[in-house]
Amino acid sequence: MTPIEPSIAGNNKLTTATVQFPEKIDDSFAVWECTPRQMADLEMIAIGGYSPLETFMGYDNWLSCVDSMHLITGELWPIPITFQLPNGWLQKGKTKLRLVHLDRAIATIDIVERFEIDLEVEAQSVYQTTSEEHPGVKALYQGGSTALSGPITFHEIPRQYTDHEYLTPLEARREFELRGWKTVIAFQTRNPIHRAHEYLHKVALELIDGLFLNPLVGHTKGDDVSSATRMKAYRVLLENYYPTDRVVLGVYPAAMRYAGPKEAVLHAISRKNYGCTHFIVGRDHAGVGDYYGTYAAQEIFDQFPQEEVGISIVRFEHSFFCKRCEQVVSKRTCPHDSNQHLVLSGTKVREMLSSGQELPSQFSRPEVAKVLIEAYKS
Repeated sequence: MTPIEPSIAGNNKLTTATVQFPEKIDDSFAVWECTPRQMADLEMIAIGGYSPLETFMGYDNWLSCVDSMHLITGELWPIPITFQLPNGWLQKGKTKLRLVHLDRAIATIDIVERFEIDLEVEAQSVYQTTSEEHPGVKALYQGGSTALSGPITFHEIPRQYTDHEYLTPLEARREFELRGWKTVIAFQTRNPIHRAHEYLHKVALELIDGLFLNPLVGHTKGDDVSSATRMKAYRVLLENYYPTDRVVLGVYPAAMRYAGPKEAVLHAISRKNYGCTHFIVGRDHAGVGDYYGTYAAQEIFDQFPQEEVGISIVRFEHSFFCKRCEQVVSKRTCPHDSNQHLVLSGTKVREMLSSGQELPSQFSRPEVAKVLIEAYKS
């Protein structure tokens, strides 16, 4: 696990956006109620999580990203971050778009470019499918084929999550520096924490100074466990089973796109912005259904020099509890047949929780299981 110094350290683009009082609306304005994904993208831009992006992509960056996974300035960037609107919605003559959420003015975009997105081309490039059965493709199509770009004036920093675990990239860097960490490994999940995750964390902590638990709390599909429940599960786990001086818990406010390999690259770049030197990529990272190979999210990093990614990727195989070994293991460390392995699918876990059944202690810590059962009961 050779550390890479975060290549963006000292980059003056990595700043939290300044906030200005909204100007009075006139005939040049259009007003748009942001979708949850747009709010998440705005937040990530505002706090520096999507640096070097300072606004939504224009056509040239969209095309370059779709064609080559790079921005026109040469930086690696795997997924278009565009501001979509329904075709024909924006009237001619409008030069400003006021973005609102729940009757609050969040930001204003000075429109300098509007263009049409080829939605099927983007879907195939990013998601490897054009099927609306894929939740990311469905969201893309629903967003509309018109996109616009221009400088953003923020009237408040959008924050979907308000508990104390919120850290901007700059705040996370300062926290790691205060703790004296030279190497920091980040871990993300949109799913409830379980023993296999704990195994990955503790293996990593044998070699790395600090662990940044950075669960995604932005918009996800409807059947995912809520962010509030997942965060509560993290808290009880950390209170009972982790060395608190070696772990920082902070939310990742991006929306989930379910883009598998390309989203793994985006997640790695974001964690570089947070000041991490390493990022864990496990089995089927950011995947959904059977659209991607089991380890495709690891293999995509073979396409790029490590210096271009700017963060070291730590690859873990699928881990599970082995009854014979009496511990969590992986295929690399366990010699026993699969009938000795305890592996619960997400569907099976949801079924057990919905019926109030206790999860096996080999799969989930009892404190975590209690949080999940209570959430499902309510």
